[in-house]
Amino acid sequence: MHPKSIQKLIEQFSKFPTVGPRTAARFVFYLLKLPKEDISGLMESISDLSKEVKICSFCFKPYEGEGNLCEICYNSGRDRTRLCLVEKEVDLDAIENIKKYNGLYFILGGTISLSKEESEKIRIKELIERIKDPAVFHLFDASFEEIIIATNPTTEGEATALYLERKLKPFTHSDPAKPIKITKLARGMPKGGELEYADEETLGDALEGRK
Repeated sequence: MHPKSIQKLIEQFSKFPTVGPRTAARFVFYLLKLPKEDISGLMESISDLSKEVKICSFCFKPYEGEGNLCEICYNSGRDRTRLCLVEKEVDLDAIENIKKYNGLYFILGGTISLSKEESEKIRIKELIERIKDPAVFHLFDASFEEIIIATNPTTEGEATALYLERKLKPFTHSDPAKPIKITKLARGMPKGGELEYADEETLGDALEGRK
């Protein structure tokens, strides 16, 4: 049995995505070998994370700076008629890196399974609120004409995409004069893959070929 302080930290690391108790234990024993100044630097960085980083009031992207919006939502040069829905922050980064999309984003915060109770895992209520009235969330000049569902081509991602299509369908005919178009990434992405690991050409083709 590990000392209480070690066991407590193992339990904390085990809460990280894809990190089990064995990997968490490796992290802790690695930290024990570090010089005190390195550990102090790590603790300072974690402290800065909680003090300096804010969450965008519209898209939920983490950012540093003034105001309520991240650098993407604040940028008046972005296309404010398009909204791309992604599962997590790294998926947003992957799309930004290909430099073929100039619209806005919304981070869903995860995926769902086919079971009904799992739907609360994603920010569907928050998404609908922002589509209806983005100005409430400090995005004053947005008027969405297209919503791009950019979930990963995994089982969970596909289930989430179907769920989103169903929930967003009312927006496609809510205003006959200006209906919102719902699109999905083209099938260029390999089945079971994830956006963050896709090469730029494949991801770019999937984005440009959306329908």
